[in-house]
Amino acid sequence: MYKYGRMLIQKYFEEQSFVDSDIESFNNFIDKELLNVIEENKEIVPTIIPHNIDEFKIRLDKIWVEKPKMIEADGSSRNIFPMEARLRKITYSAPTWITVSAHINGVQRESFDTQIGNLPIMLKSKWCHLYKLPKEEVIAKGEDPDEPGGYFIINGTEKVLITIEDLASNRFLVEKDATGPSETVGKLFSEFGSFKIPHTVEKLKDGLFYISFTRVKKIPVIVVIKALGLLKDEEITKFVSAERQFDEVIVNLMEFVAIKNEEDSLDYIAKKIGITQSKEVRIERTKEILDKYLLPHLGIRPEDRIMKAYNLCKMLKKYILVHNGELEVDDKDHYMNKRLKMSGDLLADLLRLNLKVLIGDLLYNFQRIVKRGKFPSIKVIIRDKLLTQRIYSSMATGVWVGGRKGISQRIQRLNYLETLSHLQRVVSPLSASQENFEARELHPTHLGRLCPIETPEGTNIGLRKNLALLCTISGETSEDDVYKSLKSMGLKGIKHEA
Repeated sequence: MYKYGRMLIQKYFEEQSFVDSDIESFNNFIDKELLNVIEENKEIVPTIIPHNIDEFKIRLDKIWVEKPKMIEADGSSRNIFPMEARLRKITYSAPTWITVSAHINGVQRESFDTQIGNLPIMLKSKWCHLYKLPKEEVIAKGEDPDEPGGYFIINGTEKVLITIEDLASNRFLVEKDATGPSETVGKLFSEFGSFKIPHTVEKLKDGLFYISFTRVKKIPVIVVIKALGLLKDEEITKFVSAERQFDEVIVNLMEFVAIKNEEDSLDYIAKKIGITQSKEVRIERTKEILDKYLLPHLGIRPEDRIMKAYNLCKMLKKYILVHNGELEVDDKDHYMNKRLKMSGDLLADLLRLNLKVLIGDLLYNFQRIVKRGKFPSIKVIIRDKLLTQRIYSSMATGVWVGGRKGISQRIQRLNYLETLSHLQRVVSPLSASQENFEARELHPTHLGRLCPIETPEGTNIGLRKNLALLCTISGETSEDDVYKSLKSMGLKGIKHEA
């Protein structure tokens, strides 16, 4: 039995690596996330354009990454391997290209490929020169064949991106609230691109349900549902629960029975949040706020409003059941309610922010030249050094999007086990100076996922953890695939009859 067990473990490690999940995350970032980031910023429209033109747009069409290269002082370009990057104190990175086109009055004027910067490449990922190299060749390149990879080389220093443990976004969790006016409070973080918007649902002393998100504070949920296009009281009660009627919902519906259409609902919200312009402008602005900032993960187009209404009804049902004690409150420390942000997710966040800076710089340069009465070629005004320097700077200092520090760390090489431990570190964003007893405790759901022993003594105990040795993290699955599987099991979609 012992012999077979040993064979199995040996076979497992011949095919798998300790850092496979992280490498997979980086591969997914270059394969899919890069395109998503470009898709979010596809069209750039300058506010100042030459007066003889009606419409001018700059479009970002596609993006791709080459394998790591190095440009020498004489301008020649050649492939670079990790060992050379370490010895010469340079960054192991690959040129990143983008196709840009300019459109005047809807007609394409110019289209060209330009380098927008250099992207650091993770060792042993698909874009690394060591990927799937035979053992002998890896040794010939000056590398250890048993080295797991999963880190970056920035200015000759080996840097690892620490995995961040965070509350799962787009999940509605209801918990007890000791301090606020409501006994229970429902919370949801809606994540869409660079947005992460907190939503709060609560029941106040007047028996009404209120929702708050961004600058929209304590708006009755029923009014929001009506503003999203679900107007009939009968439909609202049906979508909250088809099996039973909740008295709380009836009380809320009775309170706002005078609001009969979307326009009245939108105007009510506009007045509540202090929009003081004329009625048409008030309504338009409120529509914009609901589209952009209310549950943006469900979509930001006007046609997505009805799905937001259905989801609010579903959230209301869960909130009522928990509030009445029929359902348990959600456990924030249950690992089902957590998500791990690995290298690919962290780099996507970094690129999202810095691409916006690059676009801002491009617009500034374009508009400055137009003001002088000239019409520049876009090729001239894209500064590829800007993106590269900002990404290198974050990777070198560890200061990340949202002011987080210590994301990128110098890898510890005292011994092999410490290196493995560092590559599999998981850090909670909670403050080490506060008590947070529950967050630090060992939870039953850590079994097989996190190591119960590998955590520091002292202030960081339970906030810095390590993945279990054989732990693998599954990536995100596309919603369409999940929907297809559910449909094949007999799921029926909701059709809304207008």
